[in-house]
Amino acid sequence: MIEQTKIAVVTGSNRGLGYAIAKKLGQIQGIQVVLTSRNEAEGRMAQEKLAHEGVNTNYHSLDINSDQSVQAFAEWLKQTYCKIDILVNNAGINPTAQIEESSLLTVQLETMLSTFTTNVLAVARISQALIPLMKAQNYGRIVNVSTEMASFSTLSDDDYPLAPSYRLSKIGLNGLTAILAKELQGSNILVNTYSPGWLQTDMGGVNAPFTAEEGAETAVYLATLPDGSVQGQFFAEMRKFGGAIQLNW
Repeated sequence: MIEQTKIAVVTGSNRGLGYAIAKKLGQIQGIQVVLTSRNEAEGRMAQEKLAHEGVNTNYHSLDINSDQSVQAFAEWLKQTYCKIDILVNNAGINPTAQIEESSLLTVQLETMLSTFTTNVLAVARISQALIPLMKAQNYGRIVNVSTEMASFSTLSDDDYPLAPSYRLSKIGLNGLTAILAKELQGSNILVNTYSPGWLQTDMGGVNAPFTAEEGAETAVYLATLPDGSVQGQFFAEMRKFGGAIQLNW
């Protein structure tokens, strides 16, 4: 029955970390995953690949930077399932490889703006569209994909690239998470953010030390939290500490 099945949406789930999160969630009994991507052909290919691996999913195209696309998606969810239980905001961009991103003095402001638009404003957009469906049933789990590079407590002496566009966008995402969690206090909608670490994806490159599957572990943990669990916190990747560990902002 649809009423007994949790509906999980993973943005940007046609490849990389999003695909790994969708796969792990889809392997859990009682969770129906909805794959999303801007490119429908790529999304359908991902859906077919998961089906071959024994994970049945649904699919709908979604451009998180488009009001029209997000509203159409929200209406489709309402008509198809009447609800959403889990939202993993994975879709994002990282222009760190661009040489201008090595310094705040050379970064292109257009790049900074486009990165912030996708990594922060788009999350606000889809939250506005889908949280009402969670409120209607007083249940929801929202997981925002961030990075340790957004932690103020380690920013001054970490070993990561300067990456001003990416860092500032994820700092903004962490702030959005904290504000949204504050607004949703007292409800059964839990919002948290986490760092998946440096992964072997199109974004992370082949030299990264960990796989997308390893990076998906904390997302699945936060997406399946029991009622009354942690709210509005920033988590590390679980493999680093052998469990769920909260990071300092």
